[in-house]
Amino acid sequence: MSRYFGKHLVSLALPAVLIAVTLIASPAAAAQAVRLQYRTSAPGATTAQAEPWLRLFNTGTTTIPLGQVKIRYYLTGTETYRFACSWAVIGCSTITGRLAPQEGGKQYLEVGFTSGSLSPGQNTGDMQLRFYRADWQSFQQSDDYSYGPNTSYADWDKVTVHVDGRLAWGTPTGSEPDPDPDPDPDPGATGELFDDFTYTSSTDPRLAQRGWTVRSASGGPGVPGATWSPSAVSFPGGLLTLDSSTNGTAGGTVQTELSTAQRKFREGTYAARVRFSDAPTSGPDGEHVVQTFFTITPLRYDLDPDYGELDFEYLPNGGWGEPSNILYATSWETYRNDPWLAVNTHTEERTSFAGWHDLVIQVSGGRIKYYVDGRLFADHGGDHYPETPMWIMFNQWFIDLQGAGGTRTYRQQADYVYFSANEVVAPATVTSRVAALRTAGTAFKDTVPNP
Repeated sequence: MSRYFGKHLVSLALPAVLIAVTLIASPAAAAQAVRLQYRTSAPGATTAQAEPWLRLFNTGTTTIPLGQVKIRYYLTGTETYRFACSWAVIGCSTITGRLAPQEGGKQYLEVGFTSGSLSPGQNTGDMQLRFYRADWQSFQQSDDYSYGPNTSYADWDKVTVHVDGRLAWGTPTGSEPDPDPDPDPDPGATGELFDDFTYTSSTDPRLAQRGWTVRSASGGPGVPGATWSPSAVSFPGGLLTLDSSTNGTAGGTVQTELSTAQRKFREGTYAARVRFSDAPTSGPDGEHVVQTFFTITPLRYDLDPDYGELDFEYLPNGGWGEPSNILYATSWETYRNDPWLAVNTHTEERTSFAGWHDLVIQVSGGRIKYYVDGRLFADHGGDHYPETPMWIMFNQWFIDLQGAGGTRTYRQQADYVYFSANEVVAPATVTSRVAALRTAGTAFKDTVPNP
């Protein structure tokens, strides 16, 4: 749905203090000895993001499953922080992070791993981590216990390492409960949403009964002063059809949107079969129109950390500085309108995507994977991973107006929408599930719990 997003990599590596400690209490402990090194790429006493870079070494004699390892970096203060992995040799998709409170106005960042192992004599290589305040304010890091200004790797004992629940390296500070073996256990509810779009019109009462809203309210995105018109949304032949038009003036511009009424979608698999178009159904071509399938959490205020958005956006005539057709997959952390600041990551392909396409978004395990016709199109993660429930939406809108004479109408269509909560569903499996639902005569299904 979004606005234009200059790709803004606000990437800083957290000051990760890595320390090496050898277990000597028992043969088992000695076998699982580790050493941690730390450096920072943001050495200033005050920073917008702390950037610890870490390397973990196995100095013992047995292989260590990384799932048994917890690394703790200690902070002063009770502010709310967000964790992200900028880059790692072992892959950011295997690294987790959570902030946990301690007594006395302190807290720690606990870094864990979802998979992998470390053989004797090996190390993880760079883990370029970062954390930042949820309100994006700068903060003082020089009073954090684990902080160090060194920009070259060195052993660091103010960051601790636990292996299988036992302290294996470093000197902790403050209260030190046992490391949480599952730092974010949130399996959530299961359920499916499927809609075949077999409605008579945008006024069909079943739309509201089934949790859909056809937009009529004014506002962004798109041309200021444009109308969002329910009458331009129709369902011929069981196809959601968005007909957006303009005569070159704001008052003569109509944009279209269909949205779920409930924000109840986060982790799981989203899918839709969507028809993009390069040319208008009538009138002269050339408008900067955006055709979309996306999910979104609303922005409550500038740089709201709970905002999130996952977009497929097709620009048949370019726009945002692009000269011709381009398809974006964009994952958002947050943004600020004025002055414009976009915190997102995106992948794009500059070619025509006119015609029908199977679009799939998988949200699981800290990664967001976008598929087009069964092909992996983009793989995002880190702080762009959604943290709050979202709406599912389709809309078609105009970035700006070219001012050419005559009314022109652009059409976007969708054959179905599908969502499976807390499940990674392969694109081919989505297709077979949708076919089975249709064979069974199921036009609509929603077993996803309301919030």
